[in-house]
Amino acid sequence: MTTLTRRLASVAAALVIGVGALTACSSDNVTCSTNACTVTFDRGVDAESSVLGVDVKFVSVDNGVVKLEVGGTTVSVPVDGSTQAQGFDITVQSVTDSQVVVRIQTS
Repeated sequence: MTTLTRRLASVAAALVIGVGALTACSSDNVTCSTNACTVTFDRGVDAESSVLGVDVKFVSVDNGVVKLEVGGTTVSVPVDGSTQAQGFDITVQSVTDSQVVVRIQTS
């Protein structure tokens, strides 16, 4: 392989990896790494995002338990706790009067 061919292959690989990381999440309220995303849901609105190829919707907070819909399955996650659903580990990182922050990563 020539030096030019190697450089072109390296650039192509970097572009594919970069585009893959960008497409893992669909919204401004989402930040992602390779296998995990942090989603900040605004409370009081119909909050929903596509994360790691699955739709995640904020449903409610009641008595310290956050209800989310993950890929069509409703899950309850205690504040500062975690659960599993649809092949993901889901952790509630914080809850305020205006926002809920959730981390979703592949199991």
